[in-house]
Amino acid sequence: MCNYPVNKSASFSQYKCPPTIEVLGIGTAAAAPDRAIVVIGAIIEGPVLPAVQTENAKIVTTIIQSLLKLNIPREKIQTYDFGIEIQYDYQDGKQIFRGYKVTHLLQITNDRVELTGILVDTAVSSGANNITDIKFTTSQPEFYENQALSLAIRNARQKAVTIANTLGVTLVTVPSQIQEMTGTSEPIPYATTMLSKSTVTPIQPGQLTIYAKVRVWYLFADR
Repeated sequence: MCNYPVNKSASFSQYKCPPTIEVLGIGTAAAAPDRAIVVIGAIIEGPVLPAVQTENAKIVTTIIQSLLKLNIPREKIQTYDFGIEIQYDYQDGKQIFRGYKVTHLLQITNDRVELTGILVDTAVSSGANNITDIKFTTSQPEFYENQALSLAIRNARQKAVTIANTLGVTLVTVPSQIQEMTGTSEPIPYATTMLSKSTVTPIQPGQLTIYAKVRVWYLFADR
C-alpha cells in the first residue's frame, strides 16, 4: 500500500509509491485481406432418410471435386458441420412427421481472394444451396498485430505527455510498467444463405482492421 506524506508541500521523492500517470493506448493497423474462409454446402430434405443422405453425399462430393479442379488443396477443404434432423409439422396442436433434413457444410480456406466469387459460383453450380459465411482475413496476423501494438504504445505515451505538460511535471521517458490488453482483429464478413446460380458473384474483400490496446504506467517528478 502506498503511503503519502501529510505535508502537502513535500517533494515527490518523499512518496513511498512514486507518483504515476496511468493511460490507455489504442492502435490500429489496416491490412489488405489475402485469405478467404468460405462455409458452403448442401441442405437436403425428404421423407426417406437413406435417399436424403445419398443425395446430400452426391452433391457434397461433386462440390469437393469441383473445388479441387480450381486447385484448392484438399487439406484446405474440411467438414464444418454435419447433421441429421427430423422435421415435423404442427397442425391443431399435433406433431406430424414431415421428413428428414441432412446438412453438410464445408469450410474452404482460400489464399487467392480474387477467386472467391468464382469459388462460390463453382460450388453453387455443383449443387451447393447454402452459404453460411464468407470471411476475409490475413495470413500474417502477427505482422499487423505488431504494427497496431507499436501504435498503441505511441498513443499511450502521447496521452501521458499531454497529461504531464498540463500538470507541469516531468515525465520519466521509459514507462514503469506496460500491460498488453486483449487485441482484436475484425474479419470482414460477407454472410449470405441460399444463393442462386450466377455467372460471377462480385465479392469484394475490402480492408481488414487489426486493433491493439495497452495500459501503460509512467512515473513523473516535479520540475
